[in-house]
Amino acid sequence: MSLDLSVGDTIGPLTVPITRTTLVRYAGASGDFNPIHHSDHAAAELGLPGVIAHGMLTMALAMRAVTTELGGPQRVVGQYARFRKPVPVPDDGIGTQLQVSGEVAEVADGVAKIKLEATCNGEKVLGQAAVEVRVD
Repeated sequence: MSLDLSVGDTIGPLTVPITRTTLVRYAGASGDFNPIHHSDHAAAELGLPGVIAHGMLTMALAMRAVTTELGGPQRVVGQYARFRKPVPVPDDGIGTQLQVSGEVAEVADGVAKIKLEATCNGEKVLGQAAVEVRVD
């Protein structure tokens, strides 16, 4: 079954909560136990505003906006992003929220390129973020 995507179609918005528990679970799944993802002391020593989310977690959550709307990850053929800003995750029981939206920028040769915008606290956290999905 093909997807009916055209240039200008929008994806999301999707809001994803990120808590310290989210970070602990991701660390266990990924094996990334860098202390900047669980220790305020370690994060402060490196000049960070506090514990921050894993970059790959942020990218994966951003891609969730696309996979949720398109029915799963099976059509994804590529994903790109640059990390612009850290995603601070306070230890207040609430955490933070990642907002993600996208827009189809190009459809060619059976692949749609969807540009993503991911923000946290009003700041863009990913740059040049895009997902490519098969449409045929």
